Amino acid sequence: MRNNTYTVIALAAITLSAFTACGKGPKNQSQEAVTAYPTLVIAQQTAILESVFPATIKGTEDVEIKPRVEGFIEAVYTDEGARVSKGQALFKISSPQTEQLLSSAQASVQSAKAQVNTAKVNVDRIRPLAEKEIISQTQLLTYENAYETALATLMQAEATLKNAQATMGWTTVTSPVDGFVGTLSYRVGSLVNNSNVITTVASTDNVFAYFSLNENLLRNFLNNAKGNTQAEKIGNLPPVTLRLSDETVYPEKGKIETISGVVNVSTGSANFRAGFPNKQGQLRSGFSGQVVIPEVVEGAIVIPQKATFTQQDKVLLYKVEENTAVQVVVKVREMPDGKHYVVTDGLNPGDRIIIDGVATLADGKKITTISC
Repeated sequence: MRNNTYTVIALAAITLSAFTACGKGPKNQSQEAVTAYPTLVIAQQTAILESVFPATIKGTEDVEIKPRVEGFIEAVYTDEGARVSKGQALFKISSPQTEQLLSSAQASVQSAKAQVNTAKVNVDRIRPLAEKEIISQTQLLTYENAYETALATLMQAEATLKNAQATMGWTTVTSPVDGFVGTLSYRVGSLVNNSNVITTVASTDNVFAYFSLNENLLRNFLNNAKGNTQAEKIGNLPPVTLRLSDETVYPEKGKIETISGVVNVSTGSANFRAGFPNKQGQLRSGFSGQVVIPEVVEGAIVIPQKATFTQQDKVLLYKVEENTAVQVVVKVREMPDGKHYVVTDGLNPGDRIIIDGVATLADGKKITTISC
């Protein structure tokens, strides 16, 4: 009976040691046997990668509001953050110099009209005398020329008046676009001129996300995009996602619209612009975030990150060759889930790799495998 008990216990131990599940790490089957490791045979599949770039959000029109006349701010008709319409009054500026120019122009018009009237009276008085040859035609011509000169002076005065009236109209500062008012840099009583930005108005029904790629990334990006010309490549790009600074994802998809034709010599990068709808007003000019560009990779080799380890800035894993663990350097790109890599170099379809327990391995170590 005792011998039978020992036999049952021994069989149970062997059975338990031989049973392993994928993802549970290596199992030592017995003290003499080699360790068994879970493995995966490489196959190709379709994978979606993401390229993420820091971005700055701006309104489609971010307009700096500057007064066109010098003077003191007399009234402020809006407030910071207010939504305004195109043509809506924002500020009233008291400009004595502009008022003086208007008054002077009005007086010049009145004076010119008087001169025209006088010159016309003279012509009307002299013409009958010239026709009767009481006075010479030369004298008549002189008065007619004076009349024409007076008319020209009147036209010039009226043009000056129109200019002065237009300048006077500039004392009311209006919004050039529909949008939201930014910071009010100056208040009532402030002296301002055309060099002062008194506020900004940002049109944000649609917004632009600006980001940049360095020269190498730009070349790879354009080479991989479908199309013959840059315009065709931009048109064929997939919709992009905007990830905000708090890590939330903006619900509306965007579209890359332009790529600058010149690489900035200082930064070595080219600017991209992606447009996003913003009808709900969730995005404001000046926001920061990240533009996420998806990339579909056909025939990709996908492996779990836990199958790899790093050494001197290199990513390595273990392939299985004739029941031996062999170290291999691979090039990888991280997938959006943060748990897998797409291998771009170092593996081929049909290779078998160890997917767990790599910390206990060494190059050339004999193992047994468990297929997963």
